[in-house]
Amino acid sequence: MEIKKVGVVSCGVMACGIAQVCAQSGYQVTISSRTNDHLSKGLASISNFLTKGIERGKVTQEEKDSTMARIRGTTNTKDFSDCDLIMEAAVENMELKKKIFTELDKICPKHTILATNTSCLSVIDIAMVTSRPDKVMGLHFFNPVPLMKLLEVVTTIATSDETLETGKTFGKSLGKTIVLAQDTPGFIVNRLMVPFLLNAIRMLDSGVATREDIDTAINLGLNHPMGPLILADLIGLDIVLFIANAIYEELKDPQYAPPALLTKMVTAGWLGRKTGKGFYDYK
Repeated sequence: MEIKKVGVVSCGVMACGIAQVCAQSGYQVTISSRTNDHLSKGLASISNFLTKGIERGKVTQEEKDSTMARIRGTTNTKDFSDCDLIMEAAVENMELKKKIFTELDKICPKHTILATNTSCLSVIDIAMVTSRPDKVMGLHFFNPVPLMKLLEVVTTIATSDETLETGKTFGKSLGKTIVLAQDTPGFIVNRLMVPFLLNAIRMLDSGVATREDIDTAINLGLNHPMGPLILADLIGLDIVLFIANAIYEELKDPQYAPPALLTKMVTAGWLGRKTGKGFYDYK
């Protein structure tokens, strides 16, 4: 199936990044939010990102203008009725995602593929609230979407071969490198990354090394672009905690059990860069 029109549900950081790369790749994009204010802020963030690209010589003014012209904002879910592929990028809440997919299933034509950007929730659980589980899949992008080259294409036991191939072709058209993952907790990247981050937090909490030495050791010893504690701050400690808990609930594997220090920091509102304080102080 050929994809011409793309929908993006939500207008947060991930959703705006997805909308931007789709529009830059030539797709007509409809992006939604519950409020006009949030929608305006999201569209402004896309514009600002492209402006920075112009300043760095990565994007031309003409490319920015054509990209923005392909993006239409809406607060009405019914405006997704002409989309060939819709990507949901709402917060990681299963009941919310089920509500969104139930609504989309009623609005969209039978050929429309429905995808979720969830990083850890069960895709089949989401798919089964629709009448088209064969056309539901995971398309897990990474933040920041315009810069990160990877796309995890997640298939359930119900995803059809045609849907899978369309998803792969679509991802490649965005300039992404595709990896295929089964519908298991954390897929590939988070399944491997979460224990890495949690162990770094445990090492810090037990006094094995300082935060700086842990991060420097990984940065230089393993040639990672940033250490695990800085990375956790960048992701958001609340998100790290949510993903860890979600995987632990499914697998009951103790390596995914969140350390007490992580839980306490989230309780205190120390969520990393977005709040100005995490393992490091960003104020």
